Amino acid sequence: MSNSYYHRIDEQTWQPTEHVQGAWNEHEQHMAPVAGLLAHALQAHEPRPDLQTARLSYEILGLMPLEPTTITCRTVRPGRTIELVEAVMTTASAPERPVVRATAWRLASSDTSTVAGNLPDPIPGPDELGPGDRLAAWPGGFIRSLQARLDEPSPGRRFCWLTSPVSLLPAQSDGSPAAGPVAEFVRLVDSANGIAAQLDPYQWIFPNTDLTIHLWRTPVGPDVGFDTMATIGPDGVGCTQTVLHDVQGPVGRASQALTVRRRPSR
Repeated sequence: MSNSYYHRIDEQTWQPTEHVQGAWNEHEQHMAPVAGLLAHALQAHEPRPDLQTARLSYEILGLMPLEPTTITCRTVRPGRTIELVEAVMTTASAPERPVVRATAWRLASSDTSTVAGNLPDPIPGPDELGPGDRLAAWPGGFIRSLQARLDEPSPGRRFCWLTSPVSLLPAQSDGSPAAGPVAEFVRLVDSANGIAAQLDPYQWIFPNTDLTIHLWRTPVGPDVGFDTMATIGPDGVGCTQTVLHDVQGPVGRASQALTVRRRPSR
């Protein structure tokens, strides 16, 4: 068993491991490690240590096959204090067809500690929640790679802490992480859609078509905390919204648009 979600093939191409297997189809990649890999590629592209990632936005354009994955990046809007960078992901079986497009806003860092405030309420810490065997309702190699602690849910609402012994990428030769803290944090965030799910995934399909993450500071790992609420509308559309936490407190927000439909009878 691999101890990472991806292995590098060449400068732009990555091999997903068994831990990337999705929950909806066994032959596709789960969006959570995909999001982490794209975040890593965006941060490695023309790096700007004087800027920090404030928003990551992902458009899921199609099924992501569990096969070698190529990411190309470009700077859309260069700037001294504000930049927009883009990453496009394709896979080996259809290299001409993008399957995910991601953008990141990089904003200038400055000292605003004296005016910081109006943060969301903290959630119970990992030691205050119970073991998360209820995630066993979900199939796939990615879900099996997670360690969860969960509260007892109210309808469509749940607190959760996730961690994983599986890193985004293999460690470097000196043992240090190959991916930065943002990418390692983001590799778990798309799990939010299943955390507070109101529907049985064996009777209903409700994948997300996008993922948007706003961060107001750089997260600290390895645990990711979720204060998640899922809403299902009357016409086949839903939304999952999450306040993201690390061990120091609230760190950002995530949102996902859902397409909801009943599984066909077999």
